Amino acid sequence: MRNFLRVMRFAGVYRKRLILSVFCAFMAAALWGLNLTIIYPVLTIFEKGMTLQQWVDERSEFHEKEINRYQTELTVHQDRLEKARAWADGSTREREVLRLTRDMSKVERRLEDSRTALWRLQQVKRHVVRFLPNDRFETLCWLMGLVIVGVAIKGVFEFLQEWLVGTVTTKSLYDIRNHFFRRAIHQDLRQLQKEGSSADLMAKFTNDTEMLGSGMKILFGRVIAEPLKAVTCILIAFWFNWQLTLLFMILIPASLYLMTKTSKMMKRATRKVLERMSSIYKILQETFQGIRVVRAFTMESYERRRFAKATRDYRDRSMRVVTIDAMASPMLELLGIIAVSAALLAGAYLVLTGEEKIWGLRMTNGPLEIATLLQLFTLLAATADPVRKLSSLYTKVQSAAAAADRVFGQFEIEPTIAPNVDGPILKRHSESIEFRNVCFSYNPGKPILTNISLSIRAGETIAIVGPNGSGKSTLLNLLSRFYDPDHGNLLVDGVDLREANLRSLRRQIGIVTQDTILFDDTIYANIRYGNRTATREMVEAAAKQSFAHEFILELPQGYETLAGEVGRNMSGGQKQRIALARAILRNPGILILDEHTSQIDTMSQTLLQQTLEEFRRGRTTFIITHQMHALEIADRIVVLDLGRIVAVGTHAELLRTCELYRALQENHLSRRAA
Repeated sequence: MRNFLRVMRFAGVYRKRLILSVFCAFMAAALWGLNLTIIYPVLTIFEKGMTLQQWVDERSEFHEKEINRYQTELTVHQDRLEKARAWADGSTREREVLRLTRDMSKVERRLEDSRTALWRLQQVKRHVVRFLPNDRFETLCWLMGLVIVGVAIKGVFEFLQEWLVGTVTTKSLYDIRNHFFRRAIHQDLRQLQKEGSSADLMAKFTNDTEMLGSGMKILFGRVIAEPLKAVTCILIAFWFNWQLTLLFMILIPASLYLMTKTSKMMKRATRKVLERMSSIYKILQETFQGIRVVRAFTMESYERRRFAKATRDYRDRSMRVVTIDAMASPMLELLGIIAVSAALLAGAYLVLTGEEKIWGLRMTNGPLEIATLLQLFTLLAATADPVRKLSSLYTKVQSAAAAADRVFGQFEIEPTIAPNVDGPILKRHSESIEFRNVCFSYNPGKPILTNISLSIRAGETIAIVGPNGSGKSTLLNLLSRFYDPDHGNLLVDGVDLREANLRSLRRQIGIVTQDTILFDDTIYANIRYGNRTATREMVEAAAKQSFAHEFILELPQGYETLAGEVGRNMSGGQKQRIALARAILRNPGILILDEHTSQIDTMSQTLLQQTLEEFRRGRTTFIITHQMHALEIADRIVVLDLGRIVAVGTHAELLRTCELYRALQENHLSRRAA
């Protein structure tokens, strides 16, 4: 529940609307309770055969007589008390004084009750009854008209409350999603991979936040409105008869206990439902992103079974939530009916017998009227309904609390890769890059890189080769500071990257990877992603350098053609050229090319080699490739194997001295010959 209450920080921005919504809820509850009190005067009209003016006068006269009688009794008791104190002696005097004092207290209490009742009648006569007609039917018409007007005004306040709560919820969800995205996008790659897949994140952004929003709407809306209705009815019931009302409230602790137990069960069950929804998102994402593989290997039936299993698990968990939610309301309704019945039976006993006490406890001052009893029953029954609804709402709030735990749990993850906003800002790279005894592992005990030491001069082109899994991409991921080394240091121009301003580092790095990512936007926007201030001419110049300009112009809308989701509308080679244009437009001081020509035809590779030969000048370039002909522009070649550097040198030197490099070269030549 702690995480769910954190939404208050977001909703607090709109506290004026919340305060106004609470006022509207209060007014609606007050009108709802007052509308119910119309039963008493209606019953009085039919039962007594009087107009309301006559009834008020008759009751006022009755209470005036009662006041006079109690005042007389009080005077008599006072005289007896003085005599007892003056003439009695010893224990007899003490017993008599104690008895008379108790009797006086009872008379004083009854006197006060009669005065209060008389005051109420006078207020009703002054502010209500004097405006009503003397004819009973006309009075009834007036009362019904007041009910209609009251219901209409209540409806206006209910609308305003719902609208205000809805706007606060919508605006707060907008803020939460944006804050959530800002937190998530700055988390480390390792953290994102550890905390869950992108499907789980999407579930948190969509399903979980929607459930959180539903809980907010309930919390600020009906969780406030329903208790106010119950409190209004109880207060009015106290006004009619506080003793019987108190009897009704005996079962409230049992109701609260039941609500607490049910809500805990609901929260646990909902958390499991949300986890199963994330599994469904994951299967959908994997299946449709890999639909070609699914169909190529005729795995449609397998994926259907996998999806059916996940949805069946989700169904079973959801049914538990439905069961808990459905169970709470009838149980609380039963408790409410028991409480109302107890109060009604006690009141009926007083009406039928004319008694004022039950089991020695005074329950009323004077005979209880049937109109008062029926009005009291109506109010208590009306109290039970909001309490019953509140139980269902409380379980829904607990569902939202489970969603809040998942959403705000992601909020609390602090990036381990510190942005170092106050750290030294790296100027454009111009001196050196140095790896000093760098060690790294994704999982403890399974090293990926071991004691990597390498010094690169600014402007050098370094090729990194080695078998699959030797740590080539990981090494350059450390340079981009997607990860930090477990041991050792990585320095750019003499500054340790752990201390440098992170944005100043990444602003001067351009990356082209084998798995090219394009956004579902125009080709122009995808290229310009590398430099948001670039002009149209600069974008086209970068495209020409990457030999993408010609095929872009052949597309239906040219540069305004949509690339499609993850660049689905483009071939692999086209995507790599656009990605290269994006990196060229960035004009980086450090260029990282990770299998950048793996999907480009041989002729285009030759042209791109010429482009890179020119573009690499004045910048430090790293090339990861299995294409040995791409190594021609490299100043030095680093050979990795099992996370260690086994050799560094030129192409000719490595052919003479490095057996692994010769094997890689021979393997490449055999593939080309085939």
